Amino acid sequence: MIEFKGVHYPKSVILHAVFFYLRYAVSYRDLEEILAERGVAVDHATLNRWVVKFAPLIAAQVQARKRSTACSWRMDETYIKVKGKWTYLYRAVDRDGQTLDFMLSEHRNLAAARRFFKRAIDTNGVPDWVVIDKSGANLAGLQAVNVILKFTGDGRTIEVRQVKFLNNILEQDHRFIKRITGPMMGFKAFHSAAATIAGIEAVHMIRKGQIPASGTTAFQTFVELAA
Repeated sequence: MIEFKGVHYPKSVILHAVFFYLRYAVSYRDLEEILAERGVAVDHATLNRWVVKFAPLIAAQVQARKRSTACSWRMDETYIKVKGKWTYLYRAVDRDGQTLDFMLSEHRNLAAARRFFKRAIDTNGVPDWVVIDKSGANLAGLQAVNVILKFTGDGRTIEVRQVKFLNNILEQDHRFIKRITGPMMGFKAFHSAAATIAGIEAVHMIRKGQIPASGTTAFQTFVELAA
């Protein structure tokens, strides 16, 4: 259960505002105006605080409750601007396009790739194979993870495939995230960027039907996760 103590607005207003920002391509000022037209007076700075606070909490619920995924992964990075500089959003989906995990990183190197793969495996289990691009860092990251698996697990390692066209499904999936982050005009701080992107990814997973829920709409499922 997500705690809403200390806030001065009804929970329903907060959830509507957070969901709307994470789901649609709007800025905080756009959302402030939209809410004002519905009789809710809340400034854009407060909206930002709500998103940064509650989006990661709901994202954690999504990861904990998502359906099982396939053992064939596709992994790649896309770019997100933070403080005027490009950062790297590591993402992985399975062969069916279901989101496995994501991680925002200030660097694109061996350490970041290894950290992402370890994180994704902790959440989803060890895949049979992973499709990546020609990135040497991603290949080295997987090789480092395979060394760990070889000596600490049951000896089974991950097969690596560097076949560009197999990652088309992930390239298409990137587009939703980029479409939502585009109007945000870049993030001012890394922690708020990571929090917001976690929420965007969570809503995207809900829309893809990855969360068992009794609700008939994405918003109803979003509300259930906060209950």
